[in-house]
Amino acid sequence: MPLAAGPVAPLAAHDLMVFLLQVGLLLGLAVLLGRLFTRLGLSAVVGELFVGVLLGPSLLGHLAPGFSEWLLPHDPARFHLLDAFGQIGVILMVGVTGLQMDLGLVRKRGATAVRVSVPGIVVPLGLGIGLAFLLPDSLLGRVSDRSTFALFVGVAMGVSAIPVIAKTLIELGLLHRNIGQLTLCAVTVDDIVGWLLLSVVSAMATVGVSGGQILHSVANLVVVVVLALVLRRVAKAAGPRLVNGAAGPSVLALLVAALLLAAAGTQALGLEAVFGAFLCGLALTGTPLADPTRLAPVRTVVVSVLAPVFFATAGLRMDLTALTRPTVLLAGLAVLTIAIIGKFSGAYLGARISRMSHWEGLALGAGMNARGVIEVVVAMVGLKLGVLSQEMYTVVILVAIVTSLMAPPLLRRFMARIEETAEERLREDVLNPKELAAHL
Repeated sequence: MPLAAGPVAPLAAHDLMVFLLQVGLLLGLAVLLGRLFTRLGLSAVVGELFVGVLLGPSLLGHLAPGFSEWLLPHDPARFHLLDAFGQIGVILMVGVTGLQMDLGLVRKRGATAVRVSVPGIVVPLGLGIGLAFLLPDSLLGRVSDRSTFALFVGVAMGVSAIPVIAKTLIELGLLHRNIGQLTLCAVTVDDIVGWLLLSVVSAMATVGVSGGQILHSVANLVVVVVLALVLRRVAKAAGPRLVNGAAGPSVLALLVAALLLAAAGTQALGLEAVFGAFLCGLALTGTPLADPTRLAPVRTVVVSVLAPVFFATAGLRMDLTALTRPTVLLAGLAVLTIAIIGKFSGAYLGARISRMSHWEGLALGAGMNARGVIEVVVAMVGLKLGVLSQEMYTVVILVAIVTSLMAPPLLRRFMARIEETAEERLREDVLNPKELAAHL
């Protein structure tokens, strides 16, 4: 009989030291640059991504390759420790985003939001897919076929980002305006559809694009949605007893466990892990378990500690030196142009269909054009699955950064042309910007 395997050796002392150094350095720099960029009127996410640019192949790897290899070794077993830490952060961040979705706002303004959201997704999605078929083969990932690559690029072009948009609206004092409310509502619909699309396309990238495999992925998706509806019913029924009973102090831990297990479940089904966390959060929103006060501690840890490390690690995989190659630079400019034109024109078309004015349509386009967080996640998934090359990954991250930087000045300009109504002034007295900012 073969001897039983011995206990697994603990992590080597040197590897543990390097890992702790990586996390501490990335987190410290992410906080500092995030605050710096916030003071400059920009999104903190941009500063956090820039940490990876400084420590990755774009700068440190180019100027001091020896030190870069010691600090961030290319050995997968060691680099994946950092990846795992970042993945926990993004899974919980996406789950908390789902928990904070305002489904009441979607129901209240649903018809208009859908009219704005549908072309706001379909137009950039279609343009992105069309452009992807024209991009050079060198931008495709190591295991990607052209069709899957095109679908991934299309999804990346179609998404928006609730955290970036909501924060921008609050900082500009526009959340009480009708356009601000409608933008947030339309982007909520965008987010839900975007996570669905990402999960389906990820499954196609993993198992192929045959008719049977696509049907299998869709069937898994239906199963997950049904389970989420069941979870919602259970949470509504048992939530009050859990919150008020002896298990009350442990509810937060149970909530985090539910998000992680949901992510594991969708990953096991061939769907993307972040989709499971998002759907779990969405199922629990509005239940006693998703009380904003109760969520505050976990949200603080996620937003202040885990998410910045994730964005910094996302930046580590950017290689801006690739843009010195004419092919990559031209492809990047083409993708950025299509992303901006697609989102603006789609949102504008939806606004005009809804009988909104020219300036209201432009303001909606400016708000929904901000990609930010979600596009970073899409890019990371594409790189992980081998659908996107590192060069194309860099291009997609740049789209997320540039579109997030564009939103504040354009919103200021377009909203200045739209007269504030009495209803909006009344709403401004109800919405407290400081309280709202605390929950974003």
